Amino acid sequence: MKIFVDTAKLNEIKEACSWGIVDGVTTNPSLIKKAVDAEKLQGKNVNMTDYIKEILITVGEGKPVSLEVISLTSKEMIREGMLLYEKFNPVAQNVAIKIPINTSINNSLLGNYEGLKAIKKLSGQGIPINCTLIMTPEQALLAAKAGASYASPFCGRVDDYIRKKLGISFSKGDYFDSELIERIADDNFEEHLEDYFSGEIDAIYQDKRIKEAANLGKDNGIESGVDLVRSIVTIYLNYGIKTEIIAASMRNARQVREIAEAGAHIATIPFAVIEEMIQHPKTREGIERFSADVVPEYRELFKKN
Repeated sequence: MKIFVDTAKLNEIKEACSWGIVDGVTTNPSLIKKAVDAEKLQGKNVNMTDYIKEILITVGEGKPVSLEVISLTSKEMIREGMLLYEKFNPVAQNVAIKIPINTSINNSLLGNYEGLKAIKKLSGQGIPINCTLIMTPEQALLAAKAGASYASPFCGRVDDYIRKKLGISFSKGDYFDSELIERIADDNFEEHLEDYFSGEIDAIYQDKRIKEAANLGKDNGIESGVDLVRSIVTIYLNYGIKTEIIAASMRNARQVREIAEAGAHIATIPFAVIEEMIQHPKTREGIERFSADVVPEYRELFKKN
């Protein structure tokens, strides 16, 4: 699985690249603004164009950097996407354009298909598209059909959505234990079934309480962000779809591990979560013991003659 860094901070990008594990970077206007503002607070004179170019050069040729459009209509997204690509791709030949799957606001039908139109047009021009804000397997299928090079399901936000519907309190970095929710749902379901005889199929099927119990902790059948990735992987494999899945909105190291097990092609990960991935208390304990056990005779082997 490839690892992208989900940041626009140059110091984080440079540090992560030095580890030899970075295959690309994802940004958005908010991340870039925060990064540039932080530089200005340090008294640096930062030009937005130059800053983005430095990100591209730092990441390097062949390692995609996603830059996002800001408009909501296909016409404007196409214009902005072409502008970004023509302006920045020559720097290191590594620009991908982020297009939202759906730009509808307040349940309006007007924006439902603008993203697809923009993806179709831009991908037809040979521009790599990262389709973002995907929350369902259905959206991922449509993004691939429209020609997206990458589909980005937002795993952490799906977990948040399910937890909020259940009334579960959580912090952003908390792991969402969907298996625990499934066990609770099964017990709840069995409890409601006790009110019926096995032959009352129609009554059981129509019972609102049983339907709610059966779907507890699910978003239209999806149990978690990891389950969302797993479903998209299955669909893409079924039809030989070449669109790469970028698991986005990663919240913790365990979630990264699980989307890797589910078959995501790429995970785009915040810097702090990558730092979490490398750590374990027994590893720390082991290196402390190894260091303490080095005898003087062995240490002498590493001194210059």
